[in-house]
Amino acid sequence: METFLEILREVLKGIMRETTAFFFRKNILENKKTTQRRRKQKGGSRNK
Repeated sequence: METFLEILREVLKGIMRETTAFFFRKNILENKKTTQRRRKQKGGSRNK
């Protein structure tokens, strides 16, 4: 019984490690913006 729990614990550790690495890679590394973009200003005068 103890060996089964140890194997299960190791499998769960591996799954958690892989999912954490996946989300880290997806959210932080791929979506990194080099510079922030400014919106273009519309020309002309605006009346309020």
